[in-house]
Amino acid sequence: MVQNCLTSQKHNHIGVMWKTVSEACNLACDYCYYSSCGGQPGKIAKIDPILLEKFIKEYMSLTNGVASFAWQGGEPLLAGLDFFKQVVLLQAKYAPKNTIISNSLQTNATLITEEWASFFKQYNFLIGVSLDGPRNINDARRVTGHGKGSFDRVMSGIELLRKNRVDFNILTVIHQGNAGMARELMQFYQEEGFTHVQFIPCMDFRAQEPNLPGQYLISPKEYGQFLCEAFDAWYNDGNPFRSVRFFDNMLNVYLHQEAELCIHRKSCPKTLILEQNGDAFPCDFYINDDYKLGNVRQDSLIDILNSPKYEDFLGLKPALPDKCKSCMNLKLCHGGCPRNRWSQGNDTVIPDYFCDSYMQVYNYAHKRMESLAENVKMQWLRSHLEAGRTKPERNDVCLCGSGKKFKKCCERFIQTI
Repeated sequence: MVQNCLTSQKHNHIGVMWKTVSEACNLACDYCYYSSCGGQPGKIAKIDPILLEKFIKEYMSLTNGVASFAWQGGEPLLAGLDFFKQVVLLQAKYAPKNTIISNSLQTNATLITEEWASFFKQYNFLIGVSLDGPRNINDARRVTGHGKGSFDRVMSGIELLRKNRVDFNILTVIHQGNAGMARELMQFYQEEGFTHVQFIPCMDFRAQEPNLPGQYLISPKEYGQFLCEAFDAWYNDGNPFRSVRFFDNMLNVYLHQEAELCIHRKSCPKTLILEQNGDAFPCDFYINDDYKLGNVRQDSLIDILNSPKYEDFLGLKPALPDKCKSCMNLKLCHGGCPRNRWSQGNDTVIPDYFCDSYMQVYNYAHKRMESLAENVKMQWLRSHLEAGRTKPERNDVCLCGSGKKFKKCCERFIQTI
């Protein structure tokens, strides 16, 4: 039985997100939902070296050519550069031949030095930088323990990333202070040359309580309006030049591909979320004993991945509320995040808290998304022909992934190419 599970796992990519120093952080953002998780500010407990090596060795044995690590916190740079040098050494030591290793790291960027930036470039780390907008917005809530704003230090870190040509994106928390400022945020990103941006709505501290649905500090109406205004700027009269993760995911669906963002996929991806002490969970929104899969120090990775609790978790996403089952936009969000649904106790499940937000932006953007998708498909066909490849026959399956015959789909573009 165990051997069969091991074999099947080799055919599935398993991503790992590890809270490198638990909730320890050098900033004191008042909205951080880790603040209620029992972290001890000022006390830094990083991952034990023996635990780190045991896990990386086991994880690499289960990979099938791809190994993905995400390092988060708190502030993961508090673990120190020597810790991450040991990480990449162990990854290289235990990776099977020809394995593609990816490392991403989410940081507030205030601790980035020339040495850090050089290391990130050398080992191809993808860096996520937390920044809530221009100085006046960011410094209202993203502050040090002494109440000083972090904007200048963040921007200094970003400049070092740029100097060393490190790939990075911007993560902006949407809260009461910037929910009505989508245009200003998009203008700020343009002025600063930020090419890749993602938004996350601000969670309430109660979001970590296992018997409550996700709680947020903005309303669905506020978030929906924010997304619509941000979409106008992203669309750019039909010529988007900035990656905004939410809209990129929408466009993927219009191009007959699955969304990349987990909350809008048909099923939750198989991922391991590891606490600094090795406790394993299936999702960062399900850090509680009901969904604890084990501990990678004491338990084998195979046993953790085959935990019945993991199957229980994976069953949450497909258990759609009745409203979702007949929704015309189901393919765009697949019911959203299970953590944001709520049961009334009589088998009636309330849809995702942000259901109305999604419906608002989906309907608002639909015609323009259709137009963008048409342009992309036309470009695909043009590139196909310019590369000297044979034009599809009329009854061939279309190149665009629609599943339709070419004559019923993209053949209409031939006359315009």
